[in-house]
Amino acid sequence: MIGTVLCYVLLPAARLLRALRDAFFTYRKNVLLAKSPSTQIEGVFAATRGRSVPEEQEAFLQQWLEEGEGNLPAGESVPAVRRVSVSLTSDWLEGSELLMTSLSDLNTSPEVIGCADQQHSELNALASSELQDHAVAELARLPSEETVTVAGSAPWAAVVPQTDHQTAGCAGINVEVLNDDPAVLAWSLACDAETVPPVLPAQPIQDAVPFYPVPTEVPYHEILWRDWEDLSVQPLKQVSKNTPLFEFRVMSYNILAQDLVEQGLDLYVHCHPDILDWNYRLPNLLQEIQHWDPDVLCLQEVQENHYWEQLEPTFKEMGFACFYKRRTGTKTDGCAVCYKHSRFQLISLSPIEYFRPGLDVLNRDNVGLVLLLQPVLPEGLDLKAVSPLCVANTHVLFNPRRGDIKLAQVALLLAEIDKIARTTEGSYYPVILCGDLNSVPDSPLYKFIRNGELSYHGMPAWKVSGQEDFSQQLYSRKLLAPLWPSSLGLTDKCQYVTLSQPKKPGRREYSRDFLLQFRFCDVACERPPQLVLLEGVTDAKPDRPADWPKPAAMVKDPDPQPFVPRCSGIIQHGLNLTSVYSHFLPQRGRPEVTTMPMGLGATVDYIFYSAEPVESKAGRRLYKDGALKLLGRLSLLSEDVLLMANGLPNPFCSSDHLCLLASFGLEISSLRES
Repeated sequence: MIGTVLCYVLLPAARLLRALRDAFFTYRKNVLLAKSPSTQIEGVFAATRGRSVPEEQEAFLQQWLEEGEGNLPAGESVPAVRRVSVSLTSDWLEGSELLMTSLSDLNTSPEVIGCADQQHSELNALASSELQDHAVAELARLPSEETVTVAGSAPWAAVVPQTDHQTAGCAGINVEVLNDDPAVLAWSLACDAETVPPVLPAQPIQDAVPFYPVPTEVPYHEILWRDWEDLSVQPLKQVSKNTPLFEFRVMSYNILAQDLVEQGLDLYVHCHPDILDWNYRLPNLLQEIQHWDPDVLCLQEVQENHYWEQLEPTFKEMGFACFYKRRTGTKTDGCAVCYKHSRFQLISLSPIEYFRPGLDVLNRDNVGLVLLLQPVLPEGLDLKAVSPLCVANTHVLFNPRRGDIKLAQVALLLAEIDKIARTTEGSYYPVILCGDLNSVPDSPLYKFIRNGELSYHGMPAWKVSGQEDFSQQLYSRKLLAPLWPSSLGLTDKCQYVTLSQPKKPGRREYSRDFLLQFRFCDVACERPPQLVLLEGVTDAKPDRPADWPKPAAMVKDPDPQPFVPRCSGIIQHGLNLTSVYSHFLPQRGRPEVTTMPMGLGATVDYIFYSAEPVESKAGRRLYKDGALKLLGRLSLLSEDVLLMANGLPNPFCSSDHLCLLASFGLEISSLRES
């Protein structure tokens, strides 16, 4: 509960009693602006240090509280006499300043001292039964919220509290309101004493971390409201009511590893230290996941010891089967994929390590996971009636300057998906790709995933992810073809060599007659430009005999296939992926954001899924739903909304990323080859 200072004003007796009554009934107001321990002002009338309350005033207050107990909602109890609180909204003490201001700072405020000195005599006159009887009559006509203007200071907002609150520390949530709407982040902030850190003593203002939350009148769950968007009813959606669907939810969430918090505290100077504590964040994260109840859960920045000791046991109790891959090297976090074993069965699992010794383009410790899952159908239906589902999860390198590494990591991930999701007929099972790609929408890396092709030769490395603009630097790393050596075993189509070009026995054994076939081919009849011109030696051009076979390049192929040379500087993939989110909020006219590093909003988290390409316009491929249909998604927020909530993390959202959630439907029929 936020302790504040109660000033005595030269107001009519009934007006002052109404203010006292409102102050009492706000002692358990829903304080959603912070879960951190706040300063409590000891004593109802402790306006100045060392100033005692006369006995008649204390007796009058005790009598008033006892009579007011009958007006309390069921289950409430009267607080101690010297612990009444009032909600203050003023120009000289707002939001966080009130949270972080010490008792001595409040006591020395000129407004408080002046107000207290003027009103000692007035309060003595209020201790009569006639005034109390008059106040009871006035209370019945009071509105639920009233602002009492104080001369020489800011207004006081007194709000009658709502019922059915849960309290933990200094936070509360109206459970009745939250349960009425399924789209609100409605997990309770109440935690057991074992999981909530002990309340720390209040800190002086000079030692406190700057913290700028919203006013107390606006709760977090209203600011951070996220709507559920039903996409199955849109005109462009071709979801037939007669087509049975296997429906499931997928969540992607970067939960912010605690080790990374402690290593980069400079990134979270806007947060009070208490809301960064893992014992505080863990219950919030678990309750958020439990509230949205996904069937497939893809997590990034999962700290290894937290996973094995806390997360995996909890997820198993929630019905999940879990798989984890820690980052290589000395890193302590990694990626996890969990799925409800009542909804899916595991077919195959493939962890990926992007680190390759000796390769500068793959010298970082990021990892990924690729799973092939079989949906579990109700009894009486054959499992083969629905296609397997490939789920991939990854966390790509952050460094904005090393786009070459990001691109190589994504290429390795797509090659692994190509191997796992490819059917025996050469098509692909439906794919869902989740992760923190550390790249913004419409960046070259994003376009590569969505459009299936990227020409990268000569591109500045910082431009690949679009996170920051380093164009003003004199020197910047540029991407050169080939991006990775052939020894990696990866083609420019993001396929492993063993799959795209199977070795044939004896293919490297060439006879003399075989090689003579190329004696007069086009390449052999052209002098290399870098060859030194020596008269009579390298200036002669061989003449092709008239009876020489026509060059193969001039023969028209009845079924041509696009050929991309190894050193063309173009990479491709054939998975046909599109994003769940549009990355723009039309109703607000602002871009969506999934994270807010240093107070700047950006989208770096994605859920991509398989779709059928329709056409391409201006280099952008358009899609429609295929066997895997997008049915709905949890809306994202804009930067200005998150700034109102003091960015991320905050007391309501315990990660520096927002969770992504989407609902899909998989056609229940024979396996579609598309």
